[in-house]
Amino acid sequence: MTPKANPGDEFFKAYTAAVHAKDLDAFVSLYDDTVRIFDTWDRWSHDGLVAWRTMALEWFGSRGTDRVVVDVSDVRSSATPDMAHASAFLRFTAVDPAGKPLRSLENRITVVLERRGAAWKVVHEHTSAPVNSEGLKAMLKREPA
Repeated sequence: MTPKANPGDEFFKAYTAAVHAKDLDAFVSLYDDTVRIFDTWDRWSHDGLVAWRTMALEWFGSRGTDRVVVDVSDVRSSATPDMAHASAFLRFTAVDPAGKPLRSLENRITVVLERRGAAWKVVHEHTSAPVNSEGLKAMLKREPA
């Protein structure tokens, strides 16, 4: 991520490309060694890059020949010379090798980035989905505003 570019926008561009390509190295290169992730799925947190890399390896490996297209919307971000944050809505759509959509879900994401030399690295990421108060189930489709 270049110093003049918006770190949040640059993160989301690189994130979507790495996920679609199932490029583990490109994906984990976005994160600092000390990253703390509050993910939506299965675990309370992932502490450190080794834990996050393990999650990504399992996620990308579970896709078989399918790919995941990540659509990012409503990005809001701000930056100082050494720290940035960004939030957005993400739609993850699994597609078959021909590009046919198979299934999708949506969630929310907030990232905190810090400058590490010439690069920006995520030091904290939080993904979430609202929980329906009546059924206590995660709502994985965004309701129109």
